Amino acid sequence: MSTTLGVSRPDQASYMLRAADGAGRGYKQQLIDLLNISPGQTVLDAGCGPGADLPTLAERVGELGTVIGVDRDPVMLARARERTSELPGVELREGDVHTLPVDPGSVDRAKIDRVLMHVAQPGDVLAQLHPVTRPGAVVGLVEPDWDTLVVDAEDLETSRAFTRYTTHEVVRHATIGRSLARLAHTAGFRVETVVATTPVFRDAEEADHTLGLGRNMQQAIAEGRIDRNRGQRWFASLSEGPFYASFTLVTVVCSR
Repeated sequence: MSTTLGVSRPDQASYMLRAADGAGRGYKQQLIDLLNISPGQTVLDAGCGPGADLPTLAERVGELGTVIGVDRDPVMLARARERTSELPGVELREGDVHTLPVDPGSVDRAKIDRVLMHVAQPGDVLAQLHPVTRPGAVVGLVEPDWDTLVVDAEDLETSRAFTRYTTHEVVRHATIGRSLARLAHTAGFRVETVVATTPVFRDAEEADHTLGLGRNMQQAIAEGRIDRNRGQRWFASLSEGPFYASFTLVTVVCSR
C-alpha cells in the first residue's frame, strides 16, 4: 500500500464492483439466499448501481421471471446495461429510490443494499417501497454501522478519531444499520430476520480502497480534525506488519 495520503476517490462504478467481488461477496450471497427467490418472480434491486447483483438475481428468477434495476445515475445504469445486455429478463429504469418507477403491488422480492446510508430520508424510501410490493413479498435490506469501524494501529487514539470522523463527517447516515429493523417496522413491514456480519480486512491496500483510509484521513487533516503529523504516521504504520480492520453490516429481512 502506498503511504501517500490523499489518493483520489476511485471511479464509483468500478469501486462498487470491486467491493462486491471482494469484501462484499459473503454478505451478498447471504442476502440473496435469505430472499428465497423462486423462478418466475419479479425482483426489484432498488439502487442497483452498476448492476453487480443483477446477473445473480436474473439466474434465480429464470426465463419466466423479471429483475428490475432502479438507479438515478445514468452512468451507473450504463454499466449495468453492459453487464446485463444478454439477459432478456432484466429491466433497467432511471429513477430515485424516494419515488420508485415501479407499479404498485408488482414486486415479489426486493433488496436495498448499502443505499439508505446515502439517501436524504431512509424512512421515506422504505415507505415508498411498501406499496410496490405484493402481499407476502420478501424484502432484504443491508446497511453498515460505521460506529463499529475498527482499524488496528499502535496509535489507538488516532484510530478512534478516524472512526469518529468517518461517522460524523464522511457518511450521511453512518449508523443506519442498527436502525434498519425499526425503520422497516415503521414502514409497515414485518421484520423476520436480523443478521450481523463482520467483513474482515487483512490486506491494507484492499482496506484502503474499500474504506477510504487514506483519502478520508487526508480530509480529516485538512479540516483540522486530526493532527497532520499524527495522521500521516498513523496511515504509514498500517502497511507495517500484519493488518486488521473490520466493521459490522446489518442485514434485515422482512415481509409484506
